[in-house]
Amino acid sequence: MTNNTQAAPAKKIFRSRSDRMLTGVCGGWADYLNVDPSMVRIAAVAGAVLSAGLVLPVYAAAAVLTPED
Repeated sequence: MTNNTQAAPAKKIFRSRSDRMLTGVCGGWADYLNVDPSMVRIAAVAGAVLSAGLVLPVYAAAAVLTPED
């Protein structure tokens, strides 16, 4: 008896074209994580405020390096 189990295809992260406020990074992350985009946006803003802006260069890098959907 053989097991023919195939792994699910690897999910890739993209910037969202349809669910964007600025660049679509949070919309793409939300799609990747299967959560509501508002929650990702709230987490990004909270992270930026609580880290004194340390998240902003990370967001900018994600906007530049992440391909569009």
